[in-house]
Amino acid sequence: MTRQWRRAAVVLGLFAGLGGVGLAQRGGGMRFVGNRNLEPGQVPYNGRFVIGRARFTVGGYGGFGYGRRGGGMRNPPWSHDYPSSETNFMKILKEITTLDAYSGPEGGAIVDIGSKDLFLHPIIYFCEPGYWTQTDQEAANLGAYLKKGGFIIFDDFRGNDWNNFEHQMRRVLPGVRFFELASSHPIFHSFFEIESLQFRQFYDRAQPYFYGVFEDNDPDKRLMAIVNYNNDVSEYWEWSDTGWEPIDLTNEAFKFGVNYVIYGMTH
Repeated sequence: MTRQWRRAAVVLGLFAGLGGVGLAQRGGGMRFVGNRNLEPGQVPYNGRFVIGRARFTVGGYGGFGYGRRGGGMRNPPWSHDYPSSETNFMKILKEITTLDAYSGPEGGAIVDIGSKDLFLHPIIYFCEPGYWTQTDQEAANLGAYLKKGGFIIFDDFRGNDWNNFEHQMRRVLPGVRFFELASSHPIFHSFFEIESLQFRQFYDRAQPYFYGVFEDNDPDKRLMAIVNYNNDVSEYWEWSDTGWEPIDLTNEAFKFGVNYVIYGMTH
């Protein structure tokens, strides 16, 4: 394990070393996303592990009603950090684990939450659920995905965003309960040994929390979703190639991500 993490540190060191170049290309510190392709179907399915990025109709707590692609928004909330966070994360995952992770420029596959293609991806990354809205069909599809063994990483939301997240989750899994996780839970030991959950979130706001959604609301059964509340783990992934953040904090964010994927793939 120690040797594997040293290999990861080398990769992170290369990211940091390229930071100056990256910032220059992005216009003096601004990461311009340009005209990103935010449509599904960019990464054909071939059996290789490809992390899914959930695409949903934007509304929720924000209430702006921008539609599935965010309307006039340059960055619809579900797409935040895409594709850089996935691209950088998959490089780490492929380097230090035996998982044959897709490492192309798209990073992962954009998947509509109501699509049957959801079931092609054992791990789904779900960004900004404070803006999440869904139809009854989409809620049923997500529920079926979780019950059939899928695993969702909810990330990048805080404060009153919880109200909308909880409302939408109760449509996905009626009667769902959220359990605050302790560092002793197996997900924090599935690859790396994460002894403390005192993780300094990227925006350094309130205390971050880690909640779990369990099969049959039973903490002794399978964890179906990890909920990073008051948190934004993937923000560190996104900026890991710029040198903006200390490597030790970025390393911790990658550790969480790797553990999430390994747990989801083995349970």
